[in-house]
Parts: sequence; structure tokens; C-alpha cells
Amino acid sequence: MTFREVICKKIAILGMARSGLAVAKLLKRHGAKIFLSDIKGEEELSESISELKKLGVEFETGGHTERVIEGRELIVLSPGVPLDLPILLEAKKRGLATLSEVEIASWFSEAHLLGITGSNGKTTTVSLLGKILKDAKKEVSICGNIGLPFSEVATTVSNSGHIVLELSSFQLERIDGLRLEVAVILNISRDHLDRHSDMLSYKRAKLRILENQRPKDVAILNADDPELSMGGEIVSPREEIKVKQRVRTLFFSTKREVGEGAFVRGEEIVLKTLKGEEPVIPISEIGIRGPHNLANSCAACCVASALGIDSEVLKKSLRSFKGVEHRLEKVLEVEGVKIVNDSKATNVDAVWYALQSVEPPVILIMGGKDKGGDFLRLKDLAKKNVKNLILVGEAKEKIKQALGDSVSTKVAADMEEAVKVSRQLASEGDTVLLSPGCASFDMFNDYEQRGKVFKDLCREIFLSRRGSLGTRREKVR
Repeated sequence: MTFREVICKKIAILGMARSGLAVAKLLKRHGAKIFLSDIKGEEELSESISELKKLGVEFETGGHTERVIEGRELIVLSPGVPLDLPILLEAKKRGLATLSEVEIASWFSEAHLLGITGSNGKTTTVSLLGKILKDAKKEVSICGNIGLPFSEVATTVSNSGHIVLELSSFQLERIDGLRLEVAVILNISRDHLDRHSDMLSYKRAKLRILENQRPKDVAILNADDPELSMGGEIVSPREEIKVKQRVRTLFFSTKREVGEGAFVRGEEIVLKTLKGEEPVIPISEIGIRGPHNLANSCAACCVASALGIDSEVLKKSLRSFKGVEHRLEKVLEVEGVKIVNDSKATNVDAVWYALQSVEPPVILIMGGKDKGGDFLRLKDLAKKNVKNLILVGEAKEKIKQALGDSVSTKVAADMEEAVKVSRQLASEGDTVLLSPGCASFDMFNDYEQRGKVFKDLCREIFLSRRGSLGTRREKVR
């Protein structure tokens, strides 16, 4: 199906949050007959319901009934909708197609599409690429799993402009023809195993970003990730995906030189193309710090090279980009105690990167809704860098069992208590780090709300009790 074929089609959309509303408006404008369904009640969806009434479309709340499939020709899924819902299993039996919101949005876009996926680093890399393209005077919009839904942006960017999409495994597992002219896989590590049945299923979903690429397109892969690189070929659960044979493939690495792509040599990033090598920027001049951000910067260099971005523009962007909110965000420094908000760290690998990036000793706040992570992987690093571990949320006992014998551990009832405990434990030179390693949905609407609450509490609790750790003047960011 294409955008020309949606006229008068009867389409159900599961999920009435921002993505569901955006794709509903898009399809309605093009003549489709829309029905929306959500498991949440009317009170939780009051704003969405108001929008839908203005739009003049039918909807239901409080669960998915037969109305989702009766007489429908297509079902569109919002990113958070699990595929094992009974109504979707019944739809599958009836041969009804189910597609993701990003797939539908792609039908209506004339822009050049770039896609970024990975277990960690997506938001930072997408934001950095947005800045690079903007600095290069290109028409650009970033969207998808960051900020605006793709459906809200699809028709607003011209055929000479670029849309940079942050794509999660949830969004990718139900695409069909979505084609990315540049597709980047930053890394693949254990994540979302509460949603995907196993690591192989998760990996398959991530690799779908490459499926519809054509010979003139570009795939960019992490040469340091064993899940992605072996002898210069993609390691795929499905043997037919061998990117090297189908599209131009660039690699990036912080550990070794690559055939074509970006890598670290000594203390600088180097770009290697068919024309030769070019130093890009000294590592010390890059605006975002940490080993993971060095990898993200190398990936961005590959994209810039593929798009023909001037090297001076690239260097300027790498210098001036300071990162994104909720990702190793420096919040406050008071009396020698640094406070860092890493609420975006929703898996174990992200916590590992955070602990490698901030200055020890660390008072680490972790916990939330478990996503199937292996917290034991943090044991050695926690023993080395973490002074105190404070746990909150549903996963607190699991994390305590994994790490409690390696580091002094306390359990808090909520985020407010966690921040109060961190204030009691903090000494000059410490770093208080929120890096949950879990989803936020047991206590918050999303990681943004969790990060905002953490920052507000830190400003209130740490600044109201100045003077107990010395006289160094506080710095608020």
C-alpha cells in the first residue's frame, strides 16, 4: 500500500498518544477512514480525546475490542504497542497487515531519509547529526523516537531536505518498505528483553533498518561491536542480509583502523574514504565527553562523509555540540559534589558507559522497571568506581542481588528519598549520578519526566542544605 491507496481505506490505529494522534491526522488528511483504540481509560487520555473529537474520528478506550479488526484493511501500531496482544494475534489469523507508524509516515515523505538505531547513543547521535546538517545550511528535521513523531514531520520537509530518524526496535519490527538512504547501527546489546522474546529477536528487529536499502545507499556499522562486524561483513541472523554486497558500507571504530569510515588514531578522529585519509578533529576538542560519545562522534563523521558535508563544518559542529538533556547532563555542582542526570540510561550498557565517563567516586542511583538486563555485568566496574548504590523501583531487589555484595547499597522508597540519601552520603569530590539502567514506567510517564523530577529534587535538596560540605561556590547548569 502507498499513500495514494489509503483513500477511503478503513484503518485502525492502536495507541492514542502522540504517535497515534500524528498518524491519525496524516491518514485522515488523505481520505482514510480512521478508528483509534487504547487500553488506557478516558481520564488518562483526556487531551488525546479532545484532539480526536476535533478530528471527527471514532475511537475506544479501556481496551481493544473487535472493533479494531472488524471491517478493517490495515492496522497501524504506535511504538509502545506489544505484538502479542490477543487482538493482534487474531488480526494475524485473519491476514490483516500490521505496520508501524514510521512505515506509514514514510509513504508521505519526499525528503532524504536517514535512520539511526542502536541500543545506546541514538538520541545523542541523531541530535548531533541534526546540528551538523543545520550548520551545513541544509533543510533538516529530527524525529521518530526523539521529539516529534515521523508522521508529524513527514510532509513538512521538501525533497531536497533531510529527515533524521531515531528508530527503536519497536518501530523497526513492523516496517515493510521503509528505505533509509543512510542507515546507522550504533551498537547492539541486551535491551528490551521484556518485549522481545530473546536476544536474537531483538537483533533481528534492529537489523531491519538495512532491509530496503538500494545499491546507492549507505550502511554505517560499528566495527567494535561483535554483533555487527566480523571480517567486514554484517553478522546477521538471516544470512541474506550481507550489507557489504548490497550497499556502500562504512565502519566506525575507536579501537582500530577501518577500510572505509571513521576511526581513532592517537588523539584524533580520522576519516578514511576512497580518496584517502583526512584528520577531522582532536579528541580533546570534541564537545561531548566519554568513550561512548567518541564512538557516536565517529558514527556522525561517517554520515557527514556519506552526505558530502564540508570538513570544516563538521569540525565546528563537533566542537560546539554539548549533548542532550537527560544523557550525562551536568545539573549542578555544589560544595565540590557534582550531580549528573543520565535518566536516558535505560539499560545496563548505558550505565556502564556512564560509569566510564563520570569522575569517581560515584553515588549511583539505579532502578525502575526491569527490561531483562544483566546487572551482574556492572559488578567489577561498580566495585571500582561506585562509593554508594541507591536503589528505587520495581527492579531494586534484582539489582541489589546482583551488586549488593560489591558496593554499599541502600534502598529508597522513591526518587525524593533517593536524592535525600545521596545528599547525606555525599562528600566533596563525589559525583551523584542518576543512571537507572531500567525503564521509567513503574514510577514515571517516561525518562524525561524521571530526569526532570531528579533535577528539581537535587536543586531543592542540595541547595537548601549548603554549608555542610565546605565553602566551594555552587555552579548551576
